[in-house]
Amino acid sequence: MLKAIGNAVPVRLLKRDLLFVLTQTIPLVSEGQLQALARQHGIRKDRETDMIEKLFASFLRRADEGTLSRLLVEVSVLIAARSSSNGTNPLRDAALAYKIDIDAITLKVKQEFAAKEKATKEVKTASSGGGKSRKAA
Repeated sequence: MLKAIGNAVPVRLLKRDLLFVLTQTIPLVSEGQLQALARQHGIRKDRETDMIEKLFASFLRRADEGTLSRLLVEVSVLIAARSSSNGTNPLRDAALAYKIDIDAITLKVKQEFAAKEKATKEVKTASSGGGKSRKAA
């Protein structure tokens, strides 16, 4: 749902503005959320010694205005979701603000998980039923 919200964000601010706001707000995001954002935007660690914060900062400097705009909204939603305690759901609110069909995304995600689970079961069944028998000479 976060990705759909990011895709719905229009490009308006200049790159320097977006970069400034993102560099100020990224430290407010937890490491797990930052890793999720990185995965979503194709940022991968090359080595175990790479720090996700440095990789993300490098990505931000190279990103275009549209990507930075999407990231700004995504980061804002994640920060709001973490601090939301009044019973509201910032992710759902953002999806409604950008006119995103939540039910369609939910159905698609459920279908993807069901397909992955089915594939995993098929692999397990195939590997357990394929044992070799040896003949005595």
